[in-house]
Amino acid sequence: MDAPDAPGTDAPAAPAAGPLAQPFPPLAEPRPLGERRVWPRTFHDRLTAPLPGLKAIARFAREGSVRPGKDGLADIPRLPYAPAPLPRVDARTVAVTWAGHASWVLRVGGLTVLTDPVWSRRILGTPARITPVGVPWESLPPIDAVVISHNHYDHLDAPTLRRLPRDTPVFVPAGLGGWFHRRRFTRVTELDWWEAAELSGVRFDFVPAHHWSKRSLTDTCRSLWGGWVLTAPDGRRVYFAGDTGYGHWFSRIGRRYPGIDLALLPIGAYDPRWWLSDVHCDPGGAVRAAQALGARRMAPMHGGTFVLSAEPVLEPLTRVRTAWEQAGLAREDLWDLPVGASRVLE
Repeated sequence: MDAPDAPGTDAPAAPAAGPLAQPFPPLAEPRPLGERRVWPRTFHDRLTAPLPGLKAIARFAREGSVRPGKDGLADIPRLPYAPAPLPRVDARTVAVTWAGHASWVLRVGGLTVLTDPVWSRRILGTPARITPVGVPWESLPPIDAVVISHNHYDHLDAPTLRRLPRDTPVFVPAGLGGWFHRRRFTRVTELDWWEAAELSGVRFDFVPAHHWSKRSLTDTCRSLWGGWVLTAPDGRRVYFAGDTGYGHWFSRIGRRYPGIDLALLPIGAYDPRWWLSDVHCDPGGAVRAAQALGARRMAPMHGGTFVLSAEPVLEPLTRVRTAWEQAGLAREDLWDLPVGASRVLE
């Protein structure tokens, strides 16, 4: 197993991305699908920032705001929403469709892959979604695989997953397999950071994120968290960040997986910054992450669907467009899709 890099220690630089570029360190050999494994009882040692202590919680209770005010909610009718039929694809097509929040329909290497699928109208502890799901469940093609970034309720939604056949291949972080086995999923592959598995020629690599995990009062950091790099048989790559703050992992992911064609990066749920900066990117941080990754294109997500924090609902979108322009990046490489829209990677 390729051991996780120690936080704060930079790996040597890899050659520049290109036809002959080689990742450093070398990529791990794919692990067997559905392998049963034993994991540590806790992954607290993977945290890149301490979880909030009593003083921070007290400050949040005293002055923190978890919802935007009336003015911040007034733009809900203006949130971009443009559902449309999924694009026609073949085994050589790479296409993405944003269903909302962190849920994407990825078409890569002939597979249809769902990321963090949440088709529910409401999740625990959060008001109902402010934009409908962009892709009706009934219009989805057969799902070939699901990837899960971590176990928070806005990324791991039991009612949605119950809709899937129990033999759907599911790729999950270390320590989360038991949750799926208890729900009778039969093809569950758990991976540690920098590990990979392969399905029908598509490679699934699990990579680090600046985040954490918790689903109940007693399971803090009992399972891992991270993102996914999907590599098609022709070498094209899509990176799905899941949920993450900004930090050193992005440059390391970019060195390990040179030539990322599209990065799906979170831009919402960032205010108040003192409370959320360690675990959620703001729009400027997402743009810096795309640059650190060496990604050719970026598609924003994790905004305009659920109200999870205090920023106005349209602010993440307007700020990411500004940050992209200020970084001097080509406008056509920012795929700021409406919920329900698709793009095909040429």
